[in-house]
Amino acid sequence: MADKSKEKINRLEPDYRDIAERLDDFNEVENSLSVDDIKKQATRCLNCGTPFCHGYACPLANIIPEINEFVTMDRWEDALELLLTTHPFPEFTARICPALCEGSCVLGINESPVTIRQVEKLIIETGFEKGWVKPRPPLKRRAERIAVIGSGPAGLAAAERLNKKGYRVTVFEKDLNPGGLLMYGIPNFKLDKQVVMRRINLMKDEGIIFECGIEAGRDISFNYLTRHFSAIIITGGTGQPRNLNIPGRELKGIHFAMDLLKAQNKRLMGEPLAAELDITAGGKNVVVIGGGDTGSDCIGTALRQGAKSLCQLEIMPRPPKVRDVKNPWPLWPLIERVSSSHQEGGTRRWCVETVKFEGSREGEIKRLYCLEVEWLHREGKFIPVKKENTEFTIEADLVLLALGFLGPGPDPLADAIGLERDEKGNLLVNNQHLTSLPGVFSAGDIARGQSLVVRAIADGVAAAEDIDSYLNSP
Repeated sequence: MADKSKEKINRLEPDYRDIAERLDDFNEVENSLSVDDIKKQATRCLNCGTPFCHGYACPLANIIPEINEFVTMDRWEDALELLLTTHPFPEFTARICPALCEGSCVLGINESPVTIRQVEKLIIETGFEKGWVKPRPPLKRRAERIAVIGSGPAGLAAAERLNKKGYRVTVFEKDLNPGGLLMYGIPNFKLDKQVVMRRINLMKDEGIIFECGIEAGRDISFNYLTRHFSAIIITGGTGQPRNLNIPGRELKGIHFAMDLLKAQNKRLMGEPLAAELDITAGGKNVVVIGGGDTGSDCIGTALRQGAKSLCQLEIMPRPPKVRDVKNPWPLWPLIERVSSSHQEGGTRRWCVETVKFEGSREGEIKRLYCLEVEWLHREGKFIPVKKENTEFTIEADLVLLALGFLGPGPDPLADAIGLERDEKGNLLVNNQHLTSLPGVFSAGDIARGQSLVVRAIADGVAAAEDIDSYLNSP
């Protein structure tokens, strides 16, 4: 008889709800692994001698091997406490993080990595279920008050850490609800808004004040902020999308991807929508230009809204199924990724450039003119070159531009006080997160450029430490 104690444990992925079922709602699509499965997955970590997941890959430096060891021992509360020492919001990244840690897992050298994200998801959800995650206001309050401008991942992280240190924290948010990208940009089927509000309500119970529907620099002045707060941290994110300036761009029915995502999230929250922002894919031929996560989110959203057809175009080459030799471990694996939204429908095309939009007499988008490209090395650059006789058209009633972001764009508060910016338009900060004005800090995408939610959280945590040092310096 085989010794079951020595049976090889392979990576186990969570499955998803049935496609027909999930396309009928906006609820989270990913199922969770069982406790027994998670414990088995955690054991795959225990023989690792050099944890690149912790020291190299994770922006938050989560202590992954020790956390996994606690899980294998059924010490769930200890695992939670250790996870929360480095990570203020595991429930967010456990749902939406691409898991940089898994990309650098040592097992990834010759087999599939540990399912670290799923382990952390069960730890934090067990913590909420058991009542271990509860309001823990600081035992002692300091006199200093701190204003956090923006309530996205970086702003929430800075607020949470500063509050734990005893500062009196007020978060100002221009939208009607706190959460920023977590609330308005990421679809509900990836991150349920009740999960976000559960954390926001916990932060409120710990003493953090949220002032929503207030835009700093317009509704409240810098003069007001400096009179009432000892320090200010600006965490407004990056909001200037990359455009596609080709003939026909002015046609109706061509929108930035985030406009569709934000509109749908507002509908689910019951927020009012201005007529020009009431965008829907229902009954339309939809084309998404851009192959990243935002484009994928548009696919899932458009399919749930009842799109007639859907096509996603990407100018870059199709990634390989497995790591290329030029992309070795422990670098992030540049491989083709198929999201839950891609599984639900639509078609994908790579190496496609859109060269012109064409519309009706009424000025509505009707079709795209495209061509295929090949990527060649020329003069030290990797550039797209047109392939002859590859022109084609695609019918479209709705086009969504998911081309990334150029930078933060205008910011009423930063612009009013003349904060310096770098060559990309990000707020200029030093290595202590200080802007060009004393007492004014910045963190997240508005200072670092477009990146992942986990990096924004890590930057908010680091900025909180720098603010604490600043206020305690002689």
